[in-house]
Amino acid sequence: MLRALATPATVTGGIAELAWVGAHVLMYPLGTRTEALRPDVRCRPGEQSPSVRALFAADPLAARIPVLLVHGLVDNRSIFTLMRRGLRRRGFAQVCTWNYSPLLGDVAEGARDLGEHVERICAQTGHDRVHVVGHSLGGLIARHYVQLQGGGRRVESLTTLGTPHGGSVLAHLLPTPMVRQLRPGSAVLEELAAPAPHWDTRMTAVYSDLDQLVIPTRNGRCDHPDLRARNVLVRGLGHMTLPFSRVVVDEVAATLAGLRPVATPMDAPAAVA
Repeated sequence: MLRALATPATVTGGIAELAWVGAHVLMYPLGTRTEALRPDVRCRPGEQSPSVRALFAADPLAARIPVLLVHGLVDNRSIFTLMRRGLRRRGFAQVCTWNYSPLLGDVAEGARDLGEHVERICAQTGHDRVHVVGHSLGGLIARHYVQLQGGGRRVESLTTLGTPHGGSVLAHLLPTPMVRQLRPGSAVLEELAAPAPHWDTRMTAVYSDLDQLVIPTRNGRCDHPDLRARNVLVRGLGHMTLPFSRVVVDEVAATLAGLRPVATPMDAPAAVA
C-alpha cells in the first residue's frame, strides 16, 4: 500500500501541498478582516485583453455579476489571495471575500450569516444575483443557504472546491460541534441529501484525488439527483492547494463565464489535469 501511495504524482502533490500550506500560514494574518467590496474600474468594455474578451464572448454581462469567495473551517479570506487576483485578471469586475467566525459551530447558522452578506452585496452593487465559490466547509455552508434557506433566488451559480458533500471520516477525530456535522451520515448531511425539487442554481463540485482532508476523496463529489451538479475531478492537488492552483482558477473562471455545459443526471465526471 505504501508503494502505491509513493507514486511520482502523489509525492509531487504532497510537496506542493506542504509548500502552499506554509505560504498560507504566512498570509493568514493578512486575511483576518472581511474586505470591502470595491469594483475593479479597470474592467471596462473595450479595455480588456483579447483573452478576457474571448472568455466573455458568449455573454459579456457575465463579467459584471459579483463573485463571492467563501473560505473553509478555521480559515479566512487569505486562502483566496491568488484566486481573487486571478479572477480579476480574467475580467471579473467584482470579486469579494467573506470571513465568518472561526468559532462557528453550526452549518445552518453560517448559511444564515452568508445570506445576510449576500443581501448586502446585492444592495451595494445593484445586482439581483451573485456567483458563490466555496472552499471546503465554505461550499457546504453555501449549499445549505441555497438548498434549504431560499438562497437560490440570489445565487446564479455555486462552485465548491474540496467540499465534503458526503462527509469525511477524518471528522471522527475531532469531537467539536462543527466537525461532528462533517461526519458521513450526520444530521446536516442527511438534511442536504433530502429531495430538493425547487433547486435551479447551476452547480459545480471540484474535487481532487489527492485531498488529504476529504476522505474518501469521492465524497468531494455532489451526487444529489435534484442538484444535477457538474463534478470535476482534478488530479494531484491537495486540499489546501485547490484555491491556489491555476488549473482550478481557469476552471472556475470558465464556469462563471458560462462556458461549461450544465450537467445532466447521466453525465460522467469531467476531469482536468
